[in-house]
Amino acid sequence: MRSSTFLALCSAAATYALPTIESVGNKFFTSDGDQFFIKGVAYQLTEKDPLVDTEQCTRDASLMKKLGANTIRVYHVDPSEDHSGCMSAFSDAGIYTMIDMDTFDTYILPNDPWWNQTQFDRYSEVMDAFQNYDNLLGLFVGNEIIAINNQSLAAPFIKASCRDLKAYRDSKGYRKIPIGYSATDIAELRPWLQDYLTCGGNSSENIDFYGLNSYQWCDPTDYQTSGYANLQDQAKNFPVPIFFSETGCNKPGPRLFDDQDSIFGPEMVNDWSGAIIYEWIEEANEYGLISYGPKADATATGANVVGGFTRAGTPTPVSPDFDNLSKHWATITPTGVARSAYDVKSVSTRACPTSTASGWLVNGNVAIPSLGETLTGSYSSVPSATGTAASPSASETQNSVSGSKEIAGMGAGLVSVMMVFAFWL
Repeated sequence: MRSSTFLALCSAAATYALPTIESVGNKFFTSDGDQFFIKGVAYQLTEKDPLVDTEQCTRDASLMKKLGANTIRVYHVDPSEDHSGCMSAFSDAGIYTMIDMDTFDTYILPNDPWWNQTQFDRYSEVMDAFQNYDNLLGLFVGNEIIAINNQSLAAPFIKASCRDLKAYRDSKGYRKIPIGYSATDIAELRPWLQDYLTCGGNSSENIDFYGLNSYQWCDPTDYQTSGYANLQDQAKNFPVPIFFSETGCNKPGPRLFDDQDSIFGPEMVNDWSGAIIYEWIEEANEYGLISYGPKADATATGANVVGGFTRAGTPTPVSPDFDNLSKHWATITPTGVARSAYDVKSVSTRACPTSTASGWLVNGNVAIPSLGETLTGSYSSVPSATGTAASPSASETQNSVSGSKEIAGMGAGLVSVMMVFAFWL
């Protein structure tokens, strides 16, 4: 009894070993005052919660530390489970977590959006379950809700969910855990969506960070050819931290991860806060950085076998992807700016975009839906904050993703065309 109690106390202490992270202007800062840059990996071994198996988390965290990762993104968790062991294991390895709050049956739907009490309750349960861990970096209110250009009427519901979860966070006295959104990289909607989610001048409604799931950089390529120069133009002086919440194009392969030099280099480091590589585990889509064993028959069954791939065990690096990424991250050590020296006024205020012929359908700073509302076909307008909305480039590269193409080819294995339930690529 005494031994188990001692171990539990040690585990709890380790969970709080890392400084917390906050969003200030367009930067992440640790509670020590240092700017934080994300070197992350998408971590979802199956559709089930991956943060409940302490032994597996410990094995994976150890190898992630060797990789150079400091963050994982988890798409689905069960708030009723005990996550202390895994959160402690990742904390011990210097790794933060970013967690999606939605569940398989609580997505905000793009074609028939609503935001109701059931959704709010499920999201807030996830926040409750993780808010006490210092290595919780941030929470997502959604992932690729708007997946094609004519679904933009769902955007005010994304903002509504952010408003209500931030209000809940503050009412509970939780620390200012950053709450944001992860977007599909759709050429027809950039930069309107990112501008809309940060416009209006009301920080209580706006996202605290913006993640972009982008697979534009397909090695071999470079900063200009890939389209990253265009992404940088649209992110310059963005009002909140912006980062790649998924990236790592694997066609034609192998992945060289040369994009990391640009993201953390002089072209982008002043405006971008890092990248999350898709993904940790090898699956049929061949995005994995590690495998847990040889590929099995697609019809094979077993305790840890799903879709022909083993989902637990000792992680083994996938060559050459793991080494290629590790070598880049080992040489990338941006220092950024100290919190005490950072001028938040250096960022821009984004104007609420007007509707466009190409698919952005929300006209200006519309009234945000209240809890329990559904889309009835139009929005009323409210005064907008002043500012200048970014302009889209006249041309995009061949690797730019147009929504439905990303769902079919990249998709993060967690969205469908209608965004009703998730599927695994």
